[in-house]
Amino acid sequence: MSILDGILGQVTQNVDIANLAKKVGLSPEQVESAVQALAKFHPTDGDTAEGAASATGLPVDKIREIIGHIGGEGSLGRFAQLLEGEGTLGKLGGLASGLFGKS
Repeated sequence: MSILDGILGQVTQNVDIANLAKKVGLSPEQVESAVQALAKFHPTDGDTAEGAASATGLPVDKIREIIGHIGGEGSLGRFAQLLEGEGTLGKLGGLASGLFGKS
């Protein structure tokens, strides 16, 4: 989670995955998954929150709550750029696939 925490720290102050999870009533793993999905769906056509909710199985209201805590759509866009620019989104996806036995 430290990769996401570091990138979140560049976008907004005092937000990390564990604290965000407590604020929205989800597990850190669920929030990490949601943040990754938000970064993936932000640059695509369609509603970012609905896309992330569909991808994660989390309620869209929780996804919107996460967006609010990380600073709204503007901060989400910056976060997505940072992940994409570093190639981190692909690395995180590969890591998650490895953890869950997918290749």
